[in-house]
Amino acid sequence: MAVGIFDSGLGGLTVLDAVARRLPDLPLVYLGDNANSPYGVRTPDDIFDLTTKGTQRLFDAGCDLVILACNTASAAALRRMQEAWVPKNKRVLGVFVPLIEALTERQWGDNSPPREVGVKHVALFATPATVSSRAFQRELAFRAIGVDVEAQACGGVVDAIEEGDLILAEALVKSHVDALKRKMPLPDAAVLGCTHYPLMADAFQEALGPDVKVFSQAALVAESLADYLTRRPEMVGPGTESLFLTSGKPAQVSARATQFLRRQITFQAA
Repeated sequence: MAVGIFDSGLGGLTVLDAVARRLPDLPLVYLGDNANSPYGVRTPDDIFDLTTKGTQRLFDAGCDLVILACNTASAAALRRMQEAWVPKNKRVLGVFVPLIEALTERQWGDNSPPREVGVKHVALFATPATVSSRAFQRELAFRAIGVDVEAQACGGVVDAIEEGDLILAEALVKSHVDALKRKMPLPDAAVLGCTHYPLMADAFQEALGPDVKVFSQAALVAESLADYLTRRPEMVGPGTESLFLTSGKPAQVSARATQFLRRQITFQAA
């Protein structure tokens, strides 16, 4: 009874950790495409091809439901996958909608017409591919009106995190926040639109200041998944074993994952 979690690298471990805390009895199969990370600088077709390949690997591992714990994949590939690729007995979900529902203070699954909400000025920090897709703005427009979104493409941050260089990652975060503030000096809220970024949440908060509410995805996605499985228990797949899979070098990825989550994580070759 496994659920799959797919990411371009290590960032999706923030989602896996939150899901494991919220649903401790649910076996999870995690696949990090570390050999091809980062996705944020790739073309939409490339992202689609890599994401479908990774998702199929999770289907093969006994997962009927796969969470794309990668904003870039969710932005650039998910809609195309759902329309033309996902088998009828499988489901693939992204990470944008739970975040936007929290930002706009809507209940899980609220499909009422868009309306004015409490936030008016939102800073979006994401990969270049996510920013160029405008997927966040599109999903937000389904739920809210009158919200100004200023997006900042955060080049280099994912690379630094994947390489374990957190000092460089912190410096890049500060630089990107400074660039965003030149365009939007006083955001009401900030969205960390990449699942790698919660690993740098303190750096984002410090650079933005205490008056800006920072929205991170991991706990929101976990809560949304728990609600989804309550309504659709048949989507818990037949797999029974939790696994960590990577397209990269298992020993190297295991060491970095253990560093990030502060518990032993052992990856196998995908």
